[in-house]
Amino acid sequence: MTGVVEIYTDGACRGNPGPGGWAALLGCGDREREISGAETLTTNNRMELTAVIRALEALKRPVRARVFTDSEYVRRGITEWLPAWKARGWRTADRRPVKNQDLWEQLDRLAAAHQLEWHWVPGHAGVPGNERVDRLANEAIDSLRTR
Repeated sequence: MTGVVEIYTDGACRGNPGPGGWAALLGCGDREREISGAETLTTNNRMELTAVIRALEALKRPVRARVFTDSEYVRRGITEWLPAWKARGWRTADRRPVKNQDLWEQLDRLAAAHQLEWHWVPGHAGVPGNERVDRLANEAIDSLRTR
């Protein structure tokens, strides 16, 4: 993939916690790749983070990319909250441990290898890439039942 990569990510959960799925769509020019997966017991936020992590892991070299997510937790976490969490030893402003620290650390490490722009998109609002990854994440949950 050359040029700017566009990445759409989504996580879904049926119950919170409950069975969850994640999906990502990576595109550049006329090339696209879909990836998805599921876990039997997880949370929505963990699936949102996992989707972005798996998308970044799928990149074979450092790239410029625009990441689109309908999760303010992910977007604000990576662009606003993460530096303060790290400075406070992975504690929130009210001194509680950061939830999903393991995933935030993975995302931080992976994101550092790329030039990323983070964009929030409204969920379930007809944004084609977001609708596609939402469908894929839910299909991944459905696949848990057939295993």
